Amino acid sequence: MMTYLDFEKPIAALEARIGELRDTADDGEIDIASEIERLAAKSRKLLASTYAGLTPWQKTQVARHPSRPHFKHYVAGMFDEFMPLSGDRAFGDDKAIMGGFARMGDQRLMVIGHEKGDDTESRIRHNFGMGKPEGYRKAIRLMDIADRFGLPVVTLVDTSGAFPGVQAEERGQAEAIARSTERCLTLGVPMVAAIVGEGGSGGAVALAAAERVLMFEHAVYSVISPEGCASILWRTADRAADAAEAMQVTASDLKRLNVIDRIVKEPMGGAHRDHGQAIGELGKALREEIDALSGKTADELRAAREARFLAIGAL
Repeated sequence: MMTYLDFEKPIAALEARIGELRDTADDGEIDIASEIERLAAKSRKLLASTYAGLTPWQKTQVARHPSRPHFKHYVAGMFDEFMPLSGDRAFGDDKAIMGGFARMGDQRLMVIGHEKGDDTESRIRHNFGMGKPEGYRKAIRLMDIADRFGLPVVTLVDTSGAFPGVQAEERGQAEAIARSTERCLTLGVPMVAAIVGEGGSGGAVALAAAERVLMFEHAVYSVISPEGCASILWRTADRAADAAEAMQVTASDLKRLNVIDRIVKEPMGGAHRDHGQAIGELGKALREEIDALSGKTADELRAAREARFLAIGAL
C-alpha cells in the first residue's frame, strides 16, 4: 500500500478516487474507462508538477520515504553473484553496513553500502542504517581486499548518520569513520560512490570519499540533518524546512558546489514509485563511470580524488 507524504495529499485523493472507480468498473455493470483515464491523466500531471517544484525539505522527506529502494534491492537488481562478507575481524559484524564481492556484467567488483531495512524487524536488525565502528572497520577490510585484488569499489550511501550511542563511542566511532574516509582516499583502484537516499554526516562521507560521486535526483547529502541544524540554530526542530533551505542539501545545489559529480534521474514521483526504473538508471550510470575510470593507474586515481575534493565549493 502506497505511503503518501504530506505534500502528496492532493495526489493521494486523486489516486484513491481512481481506485474506487476501478473497483466499480470491475463489477462489469458500468463502463467508466474514459473517466478513469481522465483522472489518471490529471494525476500524472499533478505528480509531475509537484515533483518538479519540490523544496529542499520536501526532497528530504522523499529521500527518507520508507518504500525507497535499499541496499538489498540494488544488489538484487544491479549485480550478479553477490557474495556477502561479514565482520571486522576485531569486534563483530555490523548489519547496518553490508558488502561483498559482486559482478556487474563482465566486471567483478566490491560493493559496500548502508542497509536501513524495510519493516520493523529488519530496521531494528540493521539499526536503521546507522553504522557502528565495526561496520566502518568492515568497510575498510573490504576495501583492503578490493585493493589487493584490483577490484573497483562501488558504495551505496543511505544513512541519517553514524550511530551516536555510548557503546559506539567507547569502541572508537570517530576513529573508525576517519580511517574509513582515509582508506577511500588511498585506494589504488577505481571507486564510485552513489548517494541513493540520505547522506548524513561523517557516516556518509566514510563511504563516499571517491573520485566519482553520484547522487539520485531526490536524495539529500549534508553534514547534519535539517532537524539537527534547526535545533542548534533556533533551539527547535520545527524550523527544519528553513534549515534544509539554508544548508543546500539537494542534488542540484551540491552539483553546483562540486560536492557531487553527477545527478541520476529518478522515476516520476521518486524512486519509491518504481524500483525497477530507479535501479536501472543507477546501474547504467555506475557502469559508465567504472568504464571511464578503468585503465587509470593507482597514482592517477588518487590524484583525481585529491583534485575533486580540493575543488569543492570553488565556483
